[in-house]
Amino acid sequence: MIRKVAVRNYRLFRTLDLDLSPGMNILVGQNDTGKSTLIEAITLALTGRLHGRAFEQVLSPHLINRDATREYVAALRFGGTAPIPPAIVIEVFLSDAEAAEALRGTNNLSGENSCGIRLQAKLSPDFTDEYESFISQPDSVRLVPTEYYTVEMFGFHGNRITSRSVPIDARVIDASTIRLQSGVDYHLQQIIHGNLDPKERVELSRQYRSLREEFSEKEPVKAINKRLEATDDELTDRKLSLSIDISQRFTWESNLVAHLDDLPFDLIGKGDQNALKTLLAIGQKADDAHVVLVEEPENHLSFGSLRKLITRIDAKCAGKQVVIATHSTYVLNKLGIENLVLLGMAEPTRITDLSPDTVEFFKKLPGFDTLRLALAEAAILVEGPSDELIVQRAYRDTHGRLPIDDGIDVISVGLSHKRFAALAIRLGRRVWLVTDNDGKSSEEVTQRFSEFLGDKVSLHTADDPQLNTLETNLVAVNELSTLNCALGTEHPTKEDVLRAMLAEKTASALAIFESGTSLKMPKYIRDVIA
Repeated sequence: MIRKVAVRNYRLFRTLDLDLSPGMNILVGQNDTGKSTLIEAITLALTGRLHGRAFEQVLSPHLINRDATREYVAALRFGGTAPIPPAIVIEVFLSDAEAAEALRGTNNLSGENSCGIRLQAKLSPDFTDEYESFISQPDSVRLVPTEYYTVEMFGFHGNRITSRSVPIDARVIDASTIRLQSGVDYHLQQIIHGNLDPKERVELSRQYRSLREEFSEKEPVKAINKRLEATDDELTDRKLSLSIDISQRFTWESNLVAHLDDLPFDLIGKGDQNALKTLLAIGQKADDAHVVLVEEPENHLSFGSLRKLITRIDAKCAGKQVVIATHSTYVLNKLGIENLVLLGMAEPTRITDLSPDTVEFFKKLPGFDTLRLALAEAAILVEGPSDELIVQRAYRDTHGRLPIDDGIDVISVGLSHKRFAALAIRLGRRVWLVTDNDGKSSEEVTQRFSEFLGDKVSLHTADDPQLNTLETNLVAVNELSTLNCALGTEHPTKEDVLRAMLAEKTASALAIFESGTSLKMPKYIRDVIA
């Protein structure tokens, strides 16, 4: 298994050090935070190949981290001692095992006595003269001269190795790059070889040949061949006709087409195609693999189809180390939020100390709020959709834009503030807990959440127990005419307004959100959006 991955100067990663768990690892993050790059780096270090080609054949300046490139170019133009161009280094630290002991040593970035593999691409001493000539005019340098690089693989013992010396097998599963026909052919071959005896295969071959022979005897085909025969002297001296090749004994095996509900595979929906391709690839590749790397299994899938796929992936990869890159909260929740690896921060963030009941809670959560919290810069946690609308209206009134425009997500969490607060603390997120007091004093409400409150987590609720909901607070601080104007109603009293708002919470909140009427907001809401 892989214990740790260290990356230097490769694409998005200037510096990355990430511990991997021996089981499930779920990579999440915004776009362009390195999820796919990490899977690519692991595969590259273990195989020496990028997208199926030897790394030295595809190495280009654009694979060097941009910040490292800018610093290198700036140092060249500054003058003085010529800088050494940045090297790409990818190290994979392996778990202690007899098969990996031959690679043990301290020749790695951390100087750790460990088993592992190091792939590096750096300036080759064979090109010293060419490199000196290249940097003699530093103002013309824009990129790192990878043409002068050499690519090498080492064990941590310090000796060069090839991919054949790597004691673990990692397989990448990416439905977007799996050819449809090859995947289906593989599955059909498994069915044919696993379920048909030799006599049945011969009989299928004979029946298939008979069908092809009958093709030439069809009257429309005969008519076409007769017309071709009449014009064949323009093309050849031989008789020209159309037929089906029957020279191969078992061509039926390659000509059969998989159908799902009587539709050819390439005509079914993209979601079903991707799900089937992913499962076929896992069945084909994962059996003998130690590490399975899966790219965004949720693509094109409905919730129900995704549920089935993730359940099957979980079962098929049992006992293996799995690294999954995803944008799906369902994938994250189902496979265990404790396996989350959040990329895009200064350092990757792992969730390792959530309580078992909190983990189980998020596994059962059907929505996508977990990932919203993980990816937001900060979050305002409210009880329901009506509170969400009012808070967004208050923020817009104060700042002229919605909170999401500032990286602050407003998330309805029902009565699960504590669960989300626990997750937020592990993620280091700034969160505001907004809750009704439900007729209790602010001291009592604060006591309920005391274990979570601190620099990153604050609590906001009405001080007056009589004002037990957001609606009662809004009615209390606004005039009757203002409320009617915002709601588009003509209620005679505030009590009538309140009854109507409580009866239709979300509709009333939506009316307020869309209204241009100036409204006062309760103090505890103003404290949140200040």
